[in-house]
Amino acid sequence: MKILLIGEYSRLHNSLKEGLIALGHQVTLVSSGDGLKQFESDYLLTSKIKNNRYLRRLNHELSKTFGVDLIKNQYYSQFKKLLPKFKNFDVVQLINEDALGVTPKQSIKLYNQLFKQNKSIYLLACGEDHVTINYFLNPENGYSVLTPYLNNTALKDTFSFSLKYITKEYIKLHQFLSKNIKGIICSDMDYHRAYINHPKYLGLIPNPVNTDLLKFKPIKTNNKIHIFHGINSTSSLKKGASYFSEALSIIANKYPEKVIISSTTDLPYNDYIKSFDKAHIVLDQVYSYDQGYNALEAMSKGKVLFTGAEKEWLKYYNLEENTVAINALPDVNYLVEKLEWLIKNPTQIESIGNHANSFVKDKHNYIKIAQRYLDTWNKG
Repeated sequence: MKILLIGEYSRLHNSLKEGLIALGHQVTLVSSGDGLKQFESDYLLTSKIKNNRYLRRLNHELSKTFGVDLIKNQYYSQFKKLLPKFKNFDVVQLINEDALGVTPKQSIKLYNQLFKQNKSIYLLACGEDHVTINYFLNPENGYSVLTPYLNNTALKDTFSFSLKYITKEYIKLHQFLSKNIKGIICSDMDYHRAYINHPKYLGLIPNPVNTDLLKFKPIKTNNKIHIFHGINSTSSLKKGASYFSEALSIIANKYPEKVIISSTTDLPYNDYIKSFDKAHIVLDQVYSYDQGYNALEAMSKGKVLFTGAEKEWLKYYNLEENTVAINALPDVNYLVEKLEWLIKNPTQIESIGNHANSFVKDKHNYIKIAQRYLDTWNKG
């Protein structure tokens, strides 16, 4: 098959591409590299403005005052020039409704032409979109990345990226895509819960992880326990970073001779992956039901993750609690209690790390997952 993947978040499409190629298919990936993460693409949409802090701020003010976003315009122009190359693919998959990072009007123009040139278009519900944000805005559906906003609506500007999906122009984009795509696939439990009753929903396919690129080293806990917290400033509220920071402060004061604590902020993807190599425990996020992509990569390396591991996820994979990951909650005392349990029982760290590696190899192997995508597309 000839496959076109559009957009990239957390290396998902790169890993899927590698799995599809291993199965003998021809794959093209076009994306903006997901900002600071700098992921590879066959066709990379670039912006000198976005890469320059001063110009980025200036563009933000222009966008705020006049509604003109020069970064989006650059992406739009580049993709428009590339459109003649994107014809007659057997499958086209968008990673998200906002896969190109342009305005909704620009997206509709580009998608309209793209859809005329290709027949089978699929949408991957990876990241926020109209359906998931509507679902997350209802507190009866459980906690989510929008919980901090629901607890304090004064944070509206901070959550503007998420809330844009319920504005009129993004609703139009959502309606356009819903009408023209063949089906929707979710990448994890958080999105699956929102899409379960959607008429075009084709099911959950777990994130593909290229475990061949991630070296597994069995954890040894003979000395101090190394705890790592990687912070992304743009998503720190959504991930509940403050809960982890407060819990780590307590742990550092209580067990100075037993732990080493390190944290980083806004590292490029390749640097981030290397930065937790020596860690035993990695703190990921508190407002999720399932693991994010970086969490899975850390688990593949045999780390103990504090991440989404809710009962719905346990049931889906037929797992017992605390066997392959620690379910993180927005509760400092709870996080301290779980960290203390691991510090006092280092053999549990080794056991969970080994099971985490086996779990990712079994349930998220990039070639197995690529085959599941092929089966789903063929049925569609």
